[in-house]
Amino acid sequence: MMYATLTFKLSLDNQGRQKLLTLMRWQSSAIRVAHNMLREKKERKEIYDKIKRLFPNLPTRYIPSALIKASQYQKDKAVVFGGKVLFEKLCKNHLQGEQRKRLKQEWRERRQGTLISIGVGNKQEKGNGLLRFEQINGKLYLRITVGKGDFIYAKVLRKPSNERDKWNTFLAMLIESWESKNYFPYTVELKLRSGEIYGSVSFEYPEPEIWLTKEYGVIGIDTNASPLHLAIAEVSTDGNLISYQSISLHELIGLPKNKKDNQEWLIAHKVVEIAKEKGKAIAIEDLKKVKKGYRGDGKAKLRKRLHSWNFKGLLSKIERMARLNGIEVVKVNPAFTSVIGSLKYAPQLNIDKDIAGAYVIGRRALGFKEEIPENYLKLLSDREYLEYALYCYEEKERELKENLKKETNNYKQNAVKSVLKKVQKEKSLLLAKLQSLQSKPSSCGGAYGRNPKQVESAWQVLRVALLFPILGKWNRRGSRLVPLEAGGTSR
Repeated sequence: MMYATLTFKLSLDNQGRQKLLTLMRWQSSAIRVAHNMLREKKERKEIYDKIKRLFPNLPTRYIPSALIKASQYQKDKAVVFGGKVLFEKLCKNHLQGEQRKRLKQEWRERRQGTLISIGVGNKQEKGNGLLRFEQINGKLYLRITVGKGDFIYAKVLRKPSNERDKWNTFLAMLIESWESKNYFPYTVELKLRSGEIYGSVSFEYPEPEIWLTKEYGVIGIDTNASPLHLAIAEVSTDGNLISYQSISLHELIGLPKNKKDNQEWLIAHKVVEIAKEKGKAIAIEDLKKVKKGYRGDGKAKLRKRLHSWNFKGLLSKIERMARLNGIEVVKVNPAFTSVIGSLKYAPQLNIDKDIAGAYVIGRRALGFKEEIPENYLKLLSDREYLEYALYCYEEKERELKENLKKETNNYKQNAVKSVLKKVQKEKSLLLAKLQSLQSKPSSCGGAYGRNPKQVESAWQVLRVALLFPILGKWNRRGSRLVPLEAGGTSR
């Protein structure tokens, strides 16, 4: 097990703040009393009883934590509550006015502004019975016990600084404990500093020990923006598709960041539960940078969706939750996974193109290479067909140029320009392919050899040659991509 202490800040209303400050003052005094009595070698029961008499309004469950805190000061023989340095400064007569007032306020905060509760990991305490983290409407709060049956709720202000921040681990452990009812202990200590309430949480977390690896197969996960969802494919060790499903993310659109983060953790937990149920590792895309469009590209709806959504953030939560549960996470290069899935496996297995993309991600994580089916290779070597495909793109280019001349709306012009640019780029790929056939004839089977870059280039040309000339656009029937007859579906 490893140990971590993390800091955070609290926000609460005036009424709750006054209750908390009073509670902090009581326990701070109780800690000083306990410290002095421990120095006098008094028994703990005697100390407990005296604190209970001196502070009748302090909930008794705070007393054991006060005793533990007081015992930590025993190593230092010259303890000055409030700070020795501050106390010595205040003793100097030359300090006057605002400077002395400020130092006195700081000293008083340090002396009277402490509240601590040692955590217990049983079901009744749920990690910490007095200072407990809870989720309310998708936001994280600290529930503070101020009396018998009386609680105040302080909003937790803390964001992970990066993907490696241990706060992510703590949040993952909280979500896991809330869902499984298997709680872990954590200690919370609150401090008053410069008028603000700060806290620290200390907890143990398991050192990652991977027990579920890809040698049992993988769960391939593909992220998709339109519609917004996760496609999940279960892949066996021999590369076959066993089962598939999807998780909709549409209801997360428009949620505030805190609520969305919380829902992402719940989705990550759900994905991990699927992996545990299937007994397989998890394969995800190694996303470096997600293109989110640009202002004026004519794709406002899609751009808004992409800007409000962080696929990398969700995948990092899945990775953190998986590792916490001892599940291997395999990251793969996402290049051409969607293309291969849509052209090869969607028609071959009669599945949705997004599920097919997840399937390719799973196969790539297991080390399988995707070769182009023989009939597709024949199509790429057919000059007559490629000339037809080129003609389709030239016609589309002429149509778009005419539309651009007629369009007066700048926003709509940008949308047309965006499509035109794509058409021209894909037309150039076909021209290059035709030129290569004319300069160097080759057999269909060996046209691209075994070089990975050549194979990827072939898939790209194949996508350009097939999708628009034959389908005109992505064509769905039900929820599946229509199987292509041209080019066949054989391996």
